[in-house]
Amino acid sequence: MEDDKGDKIADIGRPEDRGESVGLMLPMLIGESSRHRSELNDLAIDLAARSSGFRRSLPEGIRAALADLVRAMNCYYSNLIEGHDTHPIDIERALKNDYSTDAKKRDLQLEAKAHIAVQQWIDNGGLRPAPVSEEAIREIHRRFCSLLPDDLLWVEEPDTGERVRVIPGALRERDVKVGRLVAVSPGAVPRFLTNFSNAYARLGRSDSIVAAAGAHHRLLWIHPFLDGNGRVARLMSHAMLRDSLDTGGLWSVSRGLARNVSDYKRHLAACDLPRRNDLDGRGTLSEEELASFTRFFLETCIDQVRFMEELVQPERLRTRINLWAEEEIRLGKLPQKAGIVLDAILYRGELPRSEVAEVVGATPRHARRLISALMDEEILVSESVRAPLRLSFPAALAPRWMPGLFPERPRVAGDRADSLQVLDDAEELLERFIEPAVMVVWTAIERELLAALDRIGIKPERQYAIITPKTMEHLRHAGLLDKTLEAELMQMRQTRNRAAHGHFEKPISREEARAYLAKARVMIQCLRAKNNNAE
Repeated sequence: MEDDKGDKIADIGRPEDRGESVGLMLPMLIGESSRHRSELNDLAIDLAARSSGFRRSLPEGIRAALADLVRAMNCYYSNLIEGHDTHPIDIERALKNDYSTDAKKRDLQLEAKAHIAVQQWIDNGGLRPAPVSEEAIREIHRRFCSLLPDDLLWVEEPDTGERVRVIPGALRERDVKVGRLVAVSPGAVPRFLTNFSNAYARLGRSDSIVAAAGAHHRLLWIHPFLDGNGRVARLMSHAMLRDSLDTGGLWSVSRGLARNVSDYKRHLAACDLPRRNDLDGRGTLSEEELASFTRFFLETCIDQVRFMEELVQPERLRTRINLWAEEEIRLGKLPQKAGIVLDAILYRGELPRSEVAEVVGATPRHARRLISALMDEEILVSESVRAPLRLSFPAALAPRWMPGLFPERPRVAGDRADSLQVLDDAEELLERFIEPAVMVVWTAIERELLAALDRIGIKPERQYAIITPKTMEHLRHAGLLDKTLEAELMQMRQTRNRAAHGHFEKPISREEARAYLAKARVMIQCLRAKNNNAE
């Protein structure tokens, strides 16, 4: 096929096998006699215990909702490692077939959608062979690449500028160089994949956890495909950990790898190095470097489980969601008693529709309207009109509900706001309603205080009791609050109480409310400045 641009389909025919020995990628495993093995076993045991405990700590309905969000998060970070930055909010829009008008952004949305589709297929048990088998590895690649737009299926030869098309699921038929590594000849790839599968497919649970890092690197070392190897390796690792740890898809190693991407790539490059001396194992490649990467990989996994445990710790999660719901109700974006429904589902995991009226103390008709409003906002989901209601974790709300899960992007129309942006909403509301605007301002202050308490590992004593003598003492001790700021905070709370109780003898004027809002801006900036100094 001719093309003036020099595009070519990857060469079809019998690829060259230069007869390389499969021993070139030994060791595949960290030997039992290695001085590192005991430490790595301990890390594997710790990871298994933490992952299992975290999964069991969550109600089934919450697990399902969280897994959906983590799937988008895993996709975001895995693609970010490759230099493709598609924010989870844009990923979520792509899942609803809402694409950017910019062609490049649309392609990245489609790429993210493909990644999520493959991971969901894995999570649903679709990957029947062992994840390390050639069949599974090729099927992951085939499914991922077959969903990509055509523009993302072309790679350019760095030396010649020739463009070559990637065939979904097809092993490469050309030589490739990755950094300093010249990968094995294309004809040798099937032999190396067979050896790879034999080494990792029949391990016990503990050995499989320890070997996950080694399999991750060795697949990249073989570099079986013309492109897409990084994504395939991370999806394979996800499948391996899912099988050996029963993760439930509730945490993502890709987040940890992306947040330490320099160390991740440095470890991968170091694992390509040859054995240094007689103390460096008995294989061709360095066992010391493989052990170092395994330690890094397992510690990254443990760190991510710990992060998710803290993020969705029930009381903190409830507090964050209830504060958000209170803001939305005050702004008229959610109906009254919406928070009660969310609270009930957070406790129970799911809520039958027939029980909503009783839970909120309303008529069935009002309960149906309440359900409809929460489902329209995509906060609640249900498999059918008769199925129980479950919580959803929209990516747009993640900065509020689960701060730190992924970076916040710049605000655009329709995005949820941070504390200062909530004040902008209050300023608009103030032109119509004084007391509700004051209440929204106070909620922004509470949110900032809650974030400060979160940073120092303190949770409020009661759900809505953010300001208590004990929490104030913690903030003072951490250097986040001084006497002047605390005194102003107490005065502002008094104004909030007047607004909340409709003080008829001393009503709040619009001028006083505007001054209150201005003072709140200064207070939030001061709290943030003190936090930055404390860090």
